Amino acid sequence: MNPYLILGLAIGAEVTATLALKAAEGLTRPGPTVIVALGYGTALWLMSTSMDMLPIGVVYAIWSGIGMIGAALGGAWLYGEAINPTMLAGIGVIALGVTILAAGQGQH
Repeated sequence: MNPYLILGLAIGAEVTATLALKAAEGLTRPGPTVIVALGYGTALWLMSTSMDMLPIGVVYAIWSGIGMIGAALGGAWLYGEAINPTMLAGIGVIALGVTILAAGQGQH
């Protein structure tokens, strides 16, 4: 299976778990708490699977960068959290950094 697809699924599970973490209200609400536990467990398993095929630095850069972007956009969409132009610029810088790191993966 494509390691980038596996990593993408891992990121989706992690962002889902992170967004559910806010809804879990300190892990006091059972439904969102189950989503948190399953989401993070699935995310870590899939992330470790992608590391069997990709360099750790690339996996972690993509994971953290896209995960942060997903959490920020998801928080805005689901919880009405503000995203201002400075935050959008930061998202752009992170996306550029992840792209550069991934592009350099094959260079030695």
